[in-house]
Amino acid sequence: MSRSPRSLPLLAGAGGSALLVLSVAVAVTIGPADISVADVWSVLLDRLGGGGAAPVSPIRDGIVWNLRLPRTLLAAVCGAGLAVCGAVMQSLLRNPLADPFVLGVSSGASTGAVAVVVLGVGGGAVSVSAGAFVGAVFSFALVLFLSQVLGGSTDRVVLAGVAAMQLFSALTSFVVMTAADAETTRGVLFWLLGSLAGAGWTDVAVCAAVLVVALVVCGGYARTLDAFAFGEDAAASLGVAVARTRVVLLCVTALLTAALVASAGAIGFVGLVLPHAVRLLAGPGHARLLPLTALAGAVFLVWADTLARTVLDPQEVPVGVVTSLVGVPAFVLVLYRARGAAR
Repeated sequence: MSRSPRSLPLLAGAGGSALLVLSVAVAVTIGPADISVADVWSVLLDRLGGGGAAPVSPIRDGIVWNLRLPRTLLAAVCGAGLAVCGAVMQSLLRNPLADPFVLGVSSGASTGAVAVVVLGVGGGAVSVSAGAFVGAVFSFALVLFLSQVLGGSTDRVVLAGVAAMQLFSALTSFVVMTAADAETTRGVLFWLLGSLAGAGWTDVAVCAAVLVVALVVCGGYARTLDAFAFGEDAAASLGVAVARTRVVLLCVTALLTAALVASAGAIGFVGLVLPHAVRLLAGPGHARLLPLTALAGAVFLVWADTLARTVLDPQEVPVGVVTSLVGVPAFVLVLYRARGAAR
């Protein structure tokens, strides 16, 4: 019996959600300490007040609750957020190479973090995450200003983002090379490549809250994003407030990216590759594309981070290196399949 086309997105969403839960449960068990899935569930039930099925030692409880679980959940949240930002920006800017960092948000966050760590901005009262967030917001404000001065069109936004990215990357490199010692430089560079090593429950809560708000806002513009696929003139003829929609969605994706980069550093290729892969499977409709892209991004980054922290154990690889190594061939494959489908 064939299934209704309308039921396929529901089945894909249910399957993706189950895969995400299973991925998180299994990823938490992987590492030097011998921890089983049953131990993970016991810790969760005990912490949530339900009483674990079997007692877990305090050491294992600490490993699961304080180290691995918040890190894995933050990986899922960051993967989902970056993938959704990529999907929205590729449609909004009509640029298949757009990703969360095309607006210079990542570079601005890097400069803000370096200013706190290396230059001591804030006198110790400002955390690295707060500095990164302020830098990201400042960078995005600069992009909006430049794009309006240059005319406000889609291509001007992209060009302004590239200019801001180069500016803040140069500032970051200059500060690190002239003011940081060797140990500080190593730590900063590790953060710039993306790292979830310092993940805590506060990071998970903040990023998850911003992600939920962004998903609600972007989901409400799903049909509007579908209209943008035909061009800004066609969208305007359908009654879409093009300029207002662009500003709202760019602000939402920039703030979400800023929050994620502030907690996890610059993690590339998630927002570039995953939307294309999901679009090939689920089609261009954003009502189903956005939630499925979020699930795909979450599962992908959970396993990328698991690989990053275990492949060279006890040494850790920046998760941004893993996503790039996986993302480059995956992106080439996606482009090749899209080229074949276009013939």
